[in-house]
Amino acid sequence: MAKMEVKSSLLDNMIGVGDMVLLEPLNEETFIDNLKKRFDHNEIYTYIGSVVISVNPYRSLPIYSPEKVEDYRNRNFYELSPHIFALSDEAYRSLRDQDKDQCILITGESGAGKTEASKLVMSYVAAVCGKGAEVNEVKEQLLQSNPVLEAFGNAKTVRNDNSSRFGKYMDIEFDFKGDPLGGVISNYLLEKSRVVKQPRGERNFHVFYQLLSGASEELLHKLKLERDFSRYNYLSLDSAKVNGVDDAANFRTVRNAMQIVGFMDHEAEAVLEVVAAVLKLGNIEFKPESRVNGLDESKIKDKNELKEICELTSIDQLVLERAFSFRTVEAKQEKVSTTLNVAQAYYARDALAKNLYSRLFSWLVNRINESIKAQTKVRKKVMGVLDIYGFEIFENADNSFEQFIINYCNEKLQQIFIELTLKEEQEEYIREDIEWTHIDYFNNAIICDLIENNTNGILAMLDEECLRPGTVTDETFLEKLNQVCATHQHFESRMSKCSRFLNDTTLPHSCFRIQHYAGKVLYQVEGFVDKNNDLLYRDLSQAMWKAGHALIKSLFPEGNPAKVNLKRPPTAGSQFKASVATLMKNLQTKNPNYIRCIKPNDKKAAHIFNESLVCHQIRYLGLLENVRVRRAGYAFRQAYEPCLERYKMLCKQTWPHWKGPARSGVEVLFNELEVPVEEYSFGRSKIFIRNPRTLFQLEDLRKQRLEDLATLIQKIYRGWKCRTHFLLMKRSQVVIAAWCRRYAQQKRYQQIKSSALVVQSYIRGWKARKLLRELKHQKRCKEAATTIAAYWHGTQVRREYRKFFRANAGKKIYEFTLQRIVQKYFLEMKNKMPSLSPIDKNWPSRPYLFLDSTHKELKRIFHLWRCKKYRDQFTDQQKLIYEEKLEASELFKDKKALYPSSVGQPFQGAYLEINKNPKYKKLKDAVEEKIIIAEVVNKINRANGKSTSRIFLLTNNNLLLADQKSGQIKSEVPLGDVTKVSMSSQNDGFFAVHLKEGSEAASKGDFLFSSDHLIEMATKLYRTTLSQTNQKLNIEISDEFLVQFRQDKVCVKFIQGNQKNGSVPTCKRKNNRLLEVAVP
Repeated sequence: MAKMEVKSSLLDNMIGVGDMVLLEPLNEETFIDNLKKRFDHNEIYTYIGSVVISVNPYRSLPIYSPEKVEDYRNRNFYELSPHIFALSDEAYRSLRDQDKDQCILITGESGAGKTEASKLVMSYVAAVCGKGAEVNEVKEQLLQSNPVLEAFGNAKTVRNDNSSRFGKYMDIEFDFKGDPLGGVISNYLLEKSRVVKQPRGERNFHVFYQLLSGASEELLHKLKLERDFSRYNYLSLDSAKVNGVDDAANFRTVRNAMQIVGFMDHEAEAVLEVVAAVLKLGNIEFKPESRVNGLDESKIKDKNELKEICELTSIDQLVLERAFSFRTVEAKQEKVSTTLNVAQAYYARDALAKNLYSRLFSWLVNRINESIKAQTKVRKKVMGVLDIYGFEIFENADNSFEQFIINYCNEKLQQIFIELTLKEEQEEYIREDIEWTHIDYFNNAIICDLIENNTNGILAMLDEECLRPGTVTDETFLEKLNQVCATHQHFESRMSKCSRFLNDTTLPHSCFRIQHYAGKVLYQVEGFVDKNNDLLYRDLSQAMWKAGHALIKSLFPEGNPAKVNLKRPPTAGSQFKASVATLMKNLQTKNPNYIRCIKPNDKKAAHIFNESLVCHQIRYLGLLENVRVRRAGYAFRQAYEPCLERYKMLCKQTWPHWKGPARSGVEVLFNELEVPVEEYSFGRSKIFIRNPRTLFQLEDLRKQRLEDLATLIQKIYRGWKCRTHFLLMKRSQVVIAAWCRRYAQQKRYQQIKSSALVVQSYIRGWKARKLLRELKHQKRCKEAATTIAAYWHGTQVRREYRKFFRANAGKKIYEFTLQRIVQKYFLEMKNKMPSLSPIDKNWPSRPYLFLDSTHKELKRIFHLWRCKKYRDQFTDQQKLIYEEKLEASELFKDKKALYPSSVGQPFQGAYLEINKNPKYKKLKDAVEEKIIIAEVVNKINRANGKSTSRIFLLTNNNLLLADQKSGQIKSEVPLGDVTKVSMSSQNDGFFAVHLKEGSEAASKGDFLFSSDHLIEMATKLYRTTLSQTNQKLNIEISDEFLVQFRQDKVCVKFIQGNQKNGSVPTCKRKNNRLLEVAVP
């Protein structure tokens, strides 16, 4: 959204009048017209001096963005158009800079936007105060306390979908820098009767619907609840669903807010268990039952609900069932137990539900206070925000005890508002050295005294009637009022002694009427006594205290039998009176700031302004009275500097700059304008204007002067613009003329130049063509001479050699024929070439005998070429393998009968995965060199010719033998000590490794092995020895050879024979000098 234009003054571009103090003429009709005009242009805020009037738009407006917050930050209250941010900023800066505690009082009827206004105030303060992790945490906790309190204290009413059913006062505490440290919340008069009964078209408190809509199936099962609203008698069904409200999402928001505020998981679960218990209390129903003595008693119809409640709260079922059926009255040392009839049982059930929910709400407030209270004990600055119900007047005498208490609170707020406003006015007059004149206004102290007087006030008489022995009813209370208050000018009753009301048919017999500051209110006396008593039977309190549920037990401390207090608990009226007195005392210590909220229509719809409804609210909010008090002395006041800055253009001496003091400039200005002396006064730092008409005359003169100045500025600007344009045109004409002349000369030069080039090109062309003709003539002459000479020489040669032509014809033909045959041979060979596989033996047949040698040579060349192509495809690893195979072929082909079977077997070398097998970890650690061969071989025993398994390892420098089981190295032979390898020519795997005589390794003699990979092992041993010693290892292939065993030489002889073991060769020691190997 593009940033909106910031106005430089409250008076600039005003829609209607931004400050009602300046309204002229001042009456109810003009007041409403001004509000409507501003409302129609989305200007929902209007001032009465420092009081903000807020009209609920019932829609979102783009006036609360972060950009708007910055616009109003650190700005003068009247500097910009009216806004709630201006009042919030003024209060915050006064608290931070002047060290004055502040309070913001937000009043209005249900649906007027009080709760939203308090949220806006808190969000603005949170936005402009300090930053930091700790500060942000405090701000977040203060802001997140709202969703929790709204869920448990707000409900949908016919006037408002999110109506606060309690009064809230929050003290936000700041340090010396203006950073929030914490807060304290006070709550007033929760409408707990809503828990058990709601008017038509309204809902119970939000938390019940949020819990059933948003809780998981697991949580509902744990709380023994069902998702269907119709299952619970305490929930009204006609308004269970509210358009635009997502109860499930709000439940998740509340759970998250509780976590942020600091609720532990078990605390949140305990709270939900209490809410579930309240819901299920409404489902308990009673039936009458007659006793033997003729008295009626009540019994619970279905005990399943009672059982589930007891399981939730850990209460003994028999104890709670008895508490619903009997009442115990204690007097001194006596206890009397009486049965409850059905009506009394229902009363007890509802009283328990109301008390349980009301005390839970108070516990929530206290728990939130524990989390958000300031942790430091340094001196703190305080800003209080009061969001409390406004004056309530219902039609058809529906006003009851709750409305009486609410209106009493508003009378006290109006009283303190008038006192503090007058006090503020008087202090400013004294501070500015302006004479203070007495202001006549209606003082509602007489109405407050009628209600709260300790001897003959209505609340005192109500308490007296409740405590009086004998039969006490609402009618007896009304009779007492008629006796005591009959002569009071603000009290009216049909039964009073004053005869003027006897014929007033608008005044029912069971009602009384009070003339409040906002108008007359008719109260229905029915229910006053019961609601003031707020009685909960002691049996129920004791049953709750016996609960195993820690939270419920803490809510009913009076149920503790060890602390039985026979004193009657304080009444609801006296408690509220004490709370209001504490609140008033608190407010009087702070600098007040007021926000008056107005509801434009009853349909909760945008763009609708009901004048009669607004007029009704203006009356009971006392807004006209407020304006009259504000403008009783001087209607407008302004500091000298901004006043001179705004109106200095009206005087030649002050325009455009005044060099002296601002006050002197204002005096010169007003003398020049001939403003009557009685219309203004000069204070120490401000000028005071008595009548708004004078201010509007100044504004009209300023507007006319601004128009004249605008005309003058336009004239000067147009002259400057025309001169500038003329000079620009003049300079442009000179430049254009120069460019035109230059262009004309350039164009003429280009024409002359192109003409010269054309003439030159024609001349050069003519010369070139002439030269070309001459050269062509000379060439033709030379060619003609050459041709004639060639023909002549040809004739001479043919004439000379004609006799030899026939003799050489046969030779020429033979050569040509032979050439054609060879050419055809090569073309056919091209198409008949065999595949590129080196083992392909196919080759085209020879077509002609004389090409035999050529055919064979070509076959040889082709085979060499395709072998090379095949070898080029090999990797280095493959080349190494083939080199080993080639080496094996040279060593063993046609010499060893075992060789052919090894050709197709790849040489792997490492047959034992020593690196991967944990069994050989010790062997791996002992061998540091690269292993070329790792294989299990059979070592032939020198004594008896039997074999033993050994691990045969070949590295770059050594030959090693290790035990197969333990991996321990038995022998290590350097390759330089190996002199020869002997083997037979037959199909066996025996071979002998001969060692150099005298070497350390040869102390025990040569080695005789048997292996399945003889060819590979001998080849790799040969190649490795050659690589390390540069000497070829002697490979002896013979069916009989000598082996050195210690000091003896033994002959190893290979013979053909039938074996018992099938095809496996066997070795046997014949004598000390002969070892015989039988090969199948």
